[in-house]
Amino acid sequence: MAVIIKCLGCAQNILDKIRGSIDFIGPLLLRIYLVPVFWVASNNKWNPFNMDSSLMDTIDWFGDTEWGLGLPFPVLNAYMAWSAEYFGAILLALGLATRWICIPLMATMIVAAVTVHIDHGWQAIHDIKSPFASEYVAEAIDRLDEAKSILKEHGDYDQLTEYGSFVALNNGIEWPATYFILLLALFFIGGGRYISVDYWIARKFRH
Repeated sequence: MAVIIKCLGCAQNILDKIRGSIDFIGPLLLRIYLVPVFWVASNNKWNPFNMDSSLMDTIDWFGDTEWGLGLPFPVLNAYMAWSAEYFGAILLALGLATRWICIPLMATMIVAAVTVHIDHGWQAIHDIKSPFASEYVAEAIDRLDEAKSILKEHGDYDQLTEYGSFVALNNGIEWPATYFILLLALFFIGGGRYISVDYWIARKFRH
């Protein structure tokens, strides 16, 4: 038994040494994963380098009480959401002020979850096999199957699904909740060593 414990201890020491030398990979991959998520989200709201792009659609959607979210101060909220995502993507890419930018981004994910997604439950895409399936999942899948049968009968189904299958969108909180969890992890571990501006600033100016 003592030999087994000693071997396990040696294995753990080796693992710790390897992990300690490459532990920057985890936060780097988290940042790389999240950058396009927020970059695309922000540019879908407003691309400041495109003269045809405007934040007005988002402002109208935020403020409209009939077909939109009915949020107070829609102009302020739209600019805050856009700026958090736009500059958040840039800062995450650089690994600059990583923990600080995670805070408004997490707040944005919470607002998105409770104003847009929460009424639809958990799943982003309906899946009847999921333990978190919506109460309407059976009906949604039935309608999806009906739509597929119509397309197969009246269209070129193979051509229509060449680049992806048709799905039934549920629009639940799965995606904003997932992004929130990834941001929370980054908030605690930071931008990581070596490949982040935060690391070099801390190394030079903090003791």
